[in-house]
Amino acid sequence: MQGLGLQSLKKNPALIPLYVCVGAGAIGAIYYMARLATRNPDVTWNRSSNPEPWQEYKDKQYKAPS
Repeated sequence: MQGLGLQSLKKNPALIPLYVCVGAGAIGAIYYMARLATRNPDVTWNRSSNPEPWQEYKDKQYKAPS
C-alpha cells in the first residue's frame, strides 16, 4: 500500500503527523487498558490465592472509574 513505506513517507511528509497521532492514541489505549487490568479491584488474575479481591476494599472508600 502506498504511504506505509519509508520511501512514500519521504515523498509525502504530510502523513507523518497522522502516524504520530495514531501511534500516540494506540499507546494511550494500551496503557489505559493495562492500568485498568492491574489496578481495578474487580479484576483478579490469581483466583486461588485471593478468590474475592474486592473484599480488601470493604472498609475503604473507592471511586469507580467513570
